[in-house]
Amino acid sequence: MKDIENIELTYLTLNDYQELKAAMIDSYTTMPNSFWREHQIASLIECFPEGQVVIKINDQIAGCALSIMVDYNSFDDHHSYQEITGNYTFSTHTEDGDVLYGIDVFIKPEYRGLRLGRRLYDYRKELCERLNLRGVAFGGRIPNYHKYSDKLSPKEYIAKVRRKEIHDPVLNFQVSNDFHPTKVLKNYLEGDEASNDYAVLLEWDNIYYEKKSKKASVIKKVIRLGLIQWQMRPYKDLEELMTQVEFFVDAVSGYRSDFALFPEFFNAPLMAQNNHLTEAEAIRELAKHTEEIVKQFSQLSISYNINIISGSMPEMQNGKLYNVGYLCRRDGTVERYEKLHVTPDEVRVWGLQKGHELKSFDTDCGKIGILICYDSEFPELSRILADEGMDILFVPFLTDTQNGYSRVRNCSQARAIENECYVAIAGSVGNLPKVQNMDIQYAQSMVFTPCDFAFPANGIKAEATPNSEMILIADVDIDLLRQLHQFGSVRNLKDRRKDLYELKKL
Repeated sequence: MKDIENIELTYLTLNDYQELKAAMIDSYTTMPNSFWREHQIASLIECFPEGQVVIKINDQIAGCALSIMVDYNSFDDHHSYQEITGNYTFSTHTEDGDVLYGIDVFIKPEYRGLRLGRRLYDYRKELCERLNLRGVAFGGRIPNYHKYSDKLSPKEYIAKVRRKEIHDPVLNFQVSNDFHPTKVLKNYLEGDEASNDYAVLLEWDNIYYEKKSKKASVIKKVIRLGLIQWQMRPYKDLEELMTQVEFFVDAVSGYRSDFALFPEFFNAPLMAQNNHLTEAEAIRELAKHTEEIVKQFSQLSISYNINIISGSMPEMQNGKLYNVGYLCRRDGTVERYEKLHVTPDEVRVWGLQKGHELKSFDTDCGKIGILICYDSEFPELSRILADEGMDILFVPFLTDTQNGYSRVRNCSQARAIENECYVAIAGSVGNLPKVQNMDIQYAQSMVFTPCDFAFPANGIKAEATPNSEMILIADVDIDLLRQLHQFGSVRNLKDRRKDLYELKKL
């Protein structure tokens, strides 16, 4: 270490060839004459210069990584090294390839233990992301397998290596660098007697890969959320209420938000005109406005170029009362969601019925889920949505007391952690003295994140002032979720014990 003056990662050139040859001979002592010829290195550099790199210590080659791009689907699952390299000519390299295939990687013996191999693998991963390839792959040697081949199959050997019961320096290193074994390859590398002619196909998935689309579309990675903390106040009619709705849509779209989230039963003030009726009758009168409100929400989503989540409203279907909301996309499409769990008070006072359908929604900002208030307290719902690929969960709510709010808040934050997603909650504040069963509201709208290094330590991205009418704007980065799924300090989704239990929709 004390003799190291500088370490440099640089592109391989043909001027490096003689030194490269000597380094390979030093590195592959168990495989005599295993070095690339000069014309082969020249071919690699000519067809794919970015894929050929060396690490130099004090201007001397200490390690090397050689790669090509291949159309992975054109090769058999049990390909050989000779096949993947086009009989060592690299004719299989193509600019239209979708996988970065590792041809060779080595570190000279005297420099091992300095984590130089990790630098080479990290370069390959970064190159893969930069070129928008779907992953990195290579056939990994298992040089200690010959010691166990008489009593263990390759599959059993790999399993023991992963459980740390057997030490294999090559395979252990590759797995520790986030490569996962996918297949055992027989007769992969000619002359690899130490591996007993076996290799392990190892792959690393590029979580940022975007399949090329023929449509003119923009895939958003940073999503801006606009939450409306709605003030309950008297409105003389629907027109006045929708004027206030448009004011908030205008406000959050002015900040170029991708979503506007309204609270549960935000239109409850309109029940004041029917306060002479029973609670059950008044809410059914309120339900008569829902169709027109959805129509106007859809018009606003188009004219303000924003996806609107309408909170929730009462709706009559086949003589039964439901609590429903609508996703009004900015492309003009509209989809409906239902409250699946109703509280005892909602049943007793209003006669609300349970909804029937749980589903996620595709948007121009990825897949989202929507759960109304009490539904957030049932973890099975959001877990099913997470299995469907949900990135953001929206929870419109209405709570009258702080303890009711705390249930929604704490459960929603738990949903963000256990499902590795963002959760946005929005509620109403203020009071409605002339509306029965809707006396007062308590809310603090928030955006929750998972709790890991890339996110706020407390899992709170943004929070509104409690009990104040306002908007809350927050940006959420979808790429951070992709990183978390693969490389988080804990992985709640990946580490589930599916061998012990399962969760599915009926």
